[in-house]
Amino acid sequence: MSNVLEIVKDPVLTYEQKVISLARAAEDSIDVLDISPAVQSLRDRDILCDLFEGHAPYRPRYVVVDFEKFMKQGSKFLELDPPQDLEEAVHALLILYKHIPSISSFPVYIGNLDTLLEPFVGPLLEDEERAFKTIKLFLKHIDRTITDSFCHANLGPKPTRAGTLILRAERALQDAIPNITLKVGAETPEDFLRDAAATSLITAKPSFANHAMFSKEFEAFADGYAIVSCYNGLPVGGGSYTLSRLKLDKLSFEAKDSGDYLERLLPEAVQLAMAYMDERVRFLVEESNFFESSFLVREGLVDPKRFTAMLGEVGLAEAVNHLVKLDGLSGRFGHSQEADDLGVRIIEVMRSVAEAHFNPLLATGGHYLLHAQVGIDSDAGTSPGCRIPIGDEPPIHEHLLQSARFHKYFPSGIGDIFSFDETVKANPQVVVDIVKGAFDAGMRYFSSYASDADVIRITGYLVKRSEIEKLRRGESVLQDTVALGKGAVDNQHVLERRVRLRDGL
Repeated sequence: MSNVLEIVKDPVLTYEQKVISLARAAEDSIDVLDISPAVQSLRDRDILCDLFEGHAPYRPRYVVVDFEKFMKQGSKFLELDPPQDLEEAVHALLILYKHIPSISSFPVYIGNLDTLLEPFVGPLLEDEERAFKTIKLFLKHIDRTITDSFCHANLGPKPTRAGTLILRAERALQDAIPNITLKVGAETPEDFLRDAAATSLITAKPSFANHAMFSKEFEAFADGYAIVSCYNGLPVGGGSYTLSRLKLDKLSFEAKDSGDYLERLLPEAVQLAMAYMDERVRFLVEESNFFESSFLVREGLVDPKRFTAMLGEVGLAEAVNHLVKLDGLSGRFGHSQEADDLGVRIIEVMRSVAEAHFNPLLATGGHYLLHAQVGIDSDAGTSPGCRIPIGDEPPIHEHLLQSARFHKYFPSGIGDIFSFDETVKANPQVVVDIVKGAFDAGMRYFSSYASDADVIRITGYLVKRSEIEKLRRGESVLQDTVALGKGAVDNQHVLERRVRLRDGL
C-alpha cells in the first residue's frame, strides 16, 4: 500500500504514467505462478530477471499484429471498413494502435509503414506533397500518444514513395517515437539506403536489419517476420509470450573457473530460466483467457499458433572477463581471440540447452529463441547482450568482425550501436558502406546516430537528450522511457560511446 501511495503522490509522473504504474502495482500484489525454490533462488540472487513482467501474466509481452490483413478487411469489432484513401488509412491505424496490448501497455509494433501506406500515395507531385503532410501529422500523432519508445515501425526492403516520405518526415520532426528499422536486402537500392543512413545520423533511426538472415530464420511463417520493440525479430501475426533474461556476469561470480561455468552453472541456470518461462506461458495461455477474449484473435489479426518466447542474456563481456581471470589468463572480451572464443562457447551452451528443451506452446519448433537483451536502466557494470563494454570499443572494422561472430545465435534479436562524428552527415555513404560490409560479415542488425543529435539511441530504444535534461530538473516528461534513458546514461554511460571518425575508426 505504501508503494501505491508513493505512485499517487509522485510529483513528476503524468496522469497516464500513474495509471500504468498503479496497474502494475495491483498485478504485483498477488502471486499466482508456481515457482520452484531453485528458480526463486536464482531470482533472489539477481541472476534471473523477468524484466518487470509482473506476477500474473494477463497479456503477451509482445503482440505483432498482421496489419496487412487489417488494411484489407478492416475490423468488425472497431467498426472500421478497409481504408480507401491515405487519410482513412492513417486514422484506421491510429484507432487500432489504441487497442493493441503489450507489456508496456502500448503497441510494440505498428507495421511495415511504407508498404501499408504506399497504395494510398498518389502518382502526381502535388499528391505526394499532400501525402507528406498527412504522413508527417501521422508520425507526430504517434509520438505524442504512444508515449513509450519501444513502439517500433518497419520499412523496406523495397523502395517506396511512402518510405521516402516517412524518412523525410522523420528528419523534419526529429521525434524519438516511433523507433524504425529498415529491412535491407538485395532489393534495397543504394540511394534508398543512403537516404535512410542520412536520416539515422540526424534522428538515430532507422536502424538496419539483415533481411536475408531474418527471412531465412522465419521462413516457416507465411507472413514473415517483423522487427519489434528494441530489435526483436518475431513472426508477423503472432509475437512473444514472455522474455526473461540471465545475467551471465552475476552467474560467473559463482564459478570456480570457466569449466565449472560451462559444464555446471550455465546449463542449470538456462534450464531453470526456461522452467520459469514455461510457467509464465502456461498461466497466460491456460488461465488468463487473453486469447479467448481478444478481438485481435477473433478477427485473425493475431494467431496463438504464431507465438513464441525469448530467452535473454546480458553481461557476456563481464562474464568472459571474470572467467578469463579465474583461468589465470590475461585477455579481455573484444580484444582477445581466446576471450572471444570463450564468449562463443558460452552462447553455444545456451543454445544447446535451449534446443534440448521442448514446450509445445512455442511456435518456433517448441523452442525458446535466444535474445541478446539490451539491458535496463538500473544495470551498472553489466553490458547489454553480447556487446563490448562502452569505453573499451576497438576500431570499427575489428568491432564489426568481433560482433558478427555472435549474431547468428540470436534470431529474436541482437544489435550493436555506433556513434559517428557529426561531419559524417555530409557523406552518409560512409554509413551505407559500413552497413553493407557488416551484413556481409554476418551481422544481423546495425544502429547509428551522430554524436551531436538530440535524439540518441540508448540501447534498443530512442530518447531525446533534451528530455533527459528536463527530467533532471524535476520536470514532467511525456514519454515514460525518458526515465529509463536517464538511468542508462547514469549507469551504463551510453553517452560515452566511442565516436567513430573523431576518435578514429
